[in-house]
Amino acid sequence: MALTEDSDNVDAQGRGRADDVDPADQWVLNPNTGEYELRLSPSAPQPAVPAPRRSAPAPSRSGAPRGRTATPVAPGRDVPPPRRRRGAPPEEPLPGRRGRRPVKQKSKAKKALLWTGGTTAFVLIAGAGTGYFYLKHLEGNVGTTDVGDAAASNFSKDEAFNILIIGTDKRTGAGNEGYGDAGSVGHADTNILLHVAKDRSNATALSIPRDLIVDIPDCETKQEDGSSSVVPGLEGVRFNRSLGEQGRDAGCTMRTVEAATGIKPQHFVMADFNAVKTLTTAVDGVEVCVEKAVDDKKSKLVLPAGKSKVEGEQALAFVRTRHAFGNEGDLDRIKVQQQFLGSLMRKMTSGDTLTSPTKLLKLAEAATNALTVDTAIGKVGTLKDIALELKKVPTKNISFMTIPVVDNPAETVKATVVVDPTRAPAIFDAIKNDVSFTEVKAQQKKEKAEVAARLKGTKSAASEVRVRILNGGAAGGSAQQQLAYLQTEAGVSKSENAGNAEAALARTTLEYDPGQADQARRLADIMGLSGSALKPGKSVTNSQGLPAMTLTLGKDFKGAGVKLNSSAAAAPEVEKSTADKAQCAS
Repeated sequence: MALTEDSDNVDAQGRGRADDVDPADQWVLNPNTGEYELRLSPSAPQPAVPAPRRSAPAPSRSGAPRGRTATPVAPGRDVPPPRRRRGAPPEEPLPGRRGRRPVKQKSKAKKALLWTGGTTAFVLIAGAGTGYFYLKHLEGNVGTTDVGDAAASNFSKDEAFNILIIGTDKRTGAGNEGYGDAGSVGHADTNILLHVAKDRSNATALSIPRDLIVDIPDCETKQEDGSSSVVPGLEGVRFNRSLGEQGRDAGCTMRTVEAATGIKPQHFVMADFNAVKTLTTAVDGVEVCVEKAVDDKKSKLVLPAGKSKVEGEQALAFVRTRHAFGNEGDLDRIKVQQQFLGSLMRKMTSGDTLTSPTKLLKLAEAATNALTVDTAIGKVGTLKDIALELKKVPTKNISFMTIPVVDNPAETVKATVVVDPTRAPAIFDAIKNDVSFTEVKAQQKKEKAEVAARLKGTKSAASEVRVRILNGGAAGGSAQQQLAYLQTEAGVSKSENAGNAEAALARTTLEYDPGQADQARRLADIMGLSGSALKPGKSVTNSQGLPAMTLTLGKDFKGAGVKLNSSAAAAPEVEKSTADKAQCAS
């Protein structure tokens, strides 16, 4: 959707003046109160509009109407006219006078949601709240789609969450009809599954290639008249067909993501071409870098080698081009888009953006006008909550990566790809188990302290280690397989299989009594357990009535005899970049 200013705006247009006034320019900071206020100062003095005539109460001796106290009048100002009657024409404020203030908010930490989409389709935030009714105005900018049970019924601030960001190739909006395929229904052209960790220490942005071969499930969609219709699924087709074709909505794309990766998106955010143009213009351009000069006749992108600033049409050309980088394929375009997103995030969270009320409000207008979301997050309060949760994640801990793929073996001429069965499952599991792909310093520091405290010291002989093994989320049969390895190859003869744990765990743990620390250190050495996996507690009694430790195999367990290194096993090796570092497209 293009950025528009309509009669619903809480700005000059809603107060009787339809000049070309930017809504963002009407909000100014009052240094006396620390609040943003709506100020409607005309560019040139304008005569006051006469108030409608009406009978007034008889004056009192003071000259004021009865029942009212006389109000001192500032020098050079006329007495303000009485309030207009309901239904009367709007009155023009006197020159230099302010309009009505918005309702004052309790918090002075003014933060409002900021999103971006388009062909890059990624959730971003900055901050700047301006009052409840202005946030309601922003809410009115956002389009919503009811995708039924494909989306969660609400948003939780206390849990990890997954948002599917969809950039469509729909050519709606001023100036976009010239990009070709003008009649496109809007396919899932660019797709990013954003996972935000429960503790908000990190996030993972997983790109899904549009040419990935997937099975699209049957999909129930909501019609305009309130009825439902089921769109039949498809097998072995491109991912981008999960949206638009045959009336498929974003809920169909969400279901396709879950079928292909096992990861369920709770919500979606969708935008078209205009998002890139309007957002980059709102921040006065985004810095990009290319290793070689670019002159792409198809996208009309022209850039010198090195760093440049792009905005508007040029920014859209940068993220759309497939012929300027790499092997001119979609996978190389994805890398360029990820680099662009990192740069846009840095610009939106930079000091010159965050300290500019005008720039922040232009961003809010541009971003919300570009978005369509599921109905569960379409309310201003929910959007604000999501934005504030996203703001907690440091940019250095936001990882960009792409689903590992290989060429489609069914094709002679390689045009599509399929999921790499050897590399992709580990990444899917890491995201489902809320595992970070970045090195979070606070966690590293804590981990080192735990390692020093728990792993330093003497170790018992393997034959003295007494342990019960539980399966707490590993593959079926893992407890028995690990038992066999410990007894036959590691010398831990005093071990036994204790069945399934009461609850599943993301990571393997070893609970022991402090008196069993020597045994715990030996088993940790055998299995490659980290200090954080060792949990001092109480010992249990084994089948022979003797005290024993408890080893619970979590979802990170990779197989009998495979050592568990918390940084390597939990976060598989994958080509990635992070949002805090600038890169040059090649």
